[in-house]
Amino acid sequence: MVCLGNICRSPLAEGIMAEKLKSINKPFFIDSAGTGGWHAGEPPDHRSIDVAEKYGIDISNQRARKITFNDLESFDYIFTMDEEVQKDVIGLTENTTQKSKIFLMLSFAGFKGNVIVPDPYWGGKEEFEATYKLLDKACDQIIARFITAET
Repeated sequence: MVCLGNICRSPLAEGIMAEKLKSINKPFFIDSAGTGGWHAGEPPDHRSIDVAEKYGIDISNQRARKITFNDLESFDYIFTMDEEVQKDVIGLTENTTQKSKIFLMLSFAGFKGNVIVPDPYWGGKEEFEATYKLLDKACDQIIARFITAET
C-alpha cells in the first residue's frame, strides 16, 4: 500500500487489509510505504489512528517509511493510492516484472470512474472517515477478487 508520505492513506489501507485477512487461513504480509521520506519513522497521522481505532483496528505501532527497490522485488502486489504516486513508483522500476505488480488500488478493486483515494491530510475528521470507508470497501473487493480467483 503506497501513498505520498505514508501517514494517512497507506497506513489505513495496511491496517484494514491486515485486519480483514486475519480470518483467512493463509499467510499474508501486508505493509505500507510512501514515495517521500519526510515522515520516516513517524507513526500515522493521529486522525488515521483515531478513525482506525473507531473501527477496532490499531495502526498506532506502524511507522512511516519510504518505498525501496527491494519492495518492488519482494511484494507480489503494490497498490498505489493515486496516479501521481503510481507514476513515482513506476519510475523506480527496472523491468516489466516489477511494473506488472503496480496497480491503482481502487482500479484493481473494480471501482469505475474516479479511482483516486483522496488524500485526507488537509481535511478534518470527515475526510479521514470517508477515506477509511473507501479503503474498507476496496479491501473487501480485493479480497473477494483473490478468493474468486482461487476457486
